[in-house]
Amino acid sequence: MGAARHGLSVAVTALWFAGHAFGQTVPNAVGDGLPLPLTAIAGDAVHGEALVRSMARASCLICHQAPIPDEPDQGNIGPDLAGVGGRLTAAELRLRLVDARVVNPATVMPPYHALTDLTRVRADYAGKTIYSAQEVEDVVAWLLTLKTP
Repeated sequence: MGAARHGLSVAVTALWFAGHAFGQTVPNAVGDGLPLPLTAIAGDAVHGEALVRSMARASCLICHQAPIPDEPDQGNIGPDLAGVGGRLTAAELRLRLVDARVVNPATVMPPYHALTDLTRVRADYAGKTIYSAQEVEDVVAWLLTLKTP
């Protein structure tokens, strides 16, 4: 794993530990999904892929493999994203991005759009989510394009 990716991996892991708690609830969650979009604007799959790749943000590729051949340094902590759009619905993907702790309290995935039950959050991150509501919708739109493994 490259030095930059490793440094970001440590930062994301710290965010996860800062936000990890059990018994999470997300308003409007139904079962293991969040059926209502977080915004009135449809997700932009191109922007979603850029977010997934972004080392300036919390790159999903720190933990996940994805069918992006020009990204050679991908993680293997989380599930492979190849085919995820064929395995999970938009609602299921949305809830996992917003706060995967709802589905799996033992997850190592950080809550990308949750502000509840977070502890030891650095002052400059207090009251902020990793992704905005629109960014969640953009990443969901991109993940839904990944239909085949």
